[in-house]
Amino acid sequence: MELSKTNIQNMLKHGVVNVKFTKTDGSERDMKCTLMDELIKPHEKKTDREKKENDNVVSVWDVEKEGWRSFRYDSIISINK
Repeated sequence: MELSKTNIQNMLKHGVVNVKFTKTDGSERDMKCTLMDELIKPHEKKTDREKKENDNVVSVWDVEKEGWRSFRYDSIISINK
């Protein structure tokens, strides 16, 4: 079953999701991540640099490393709650 970007975003906004994906260096990574506001720690912006939007990439909060991480939608191997 292939999930749409919208479905993946909804899963992330409503809980902690286990995502297995291929990193850009070719290695695989398992990550517990979310977009739930109550689980994301406040972020102090250190530069004025603006990050360009990329519709192929999703930025998420890694609940184990307590930081922002990202992965490409097309690199997902598996995803589940």
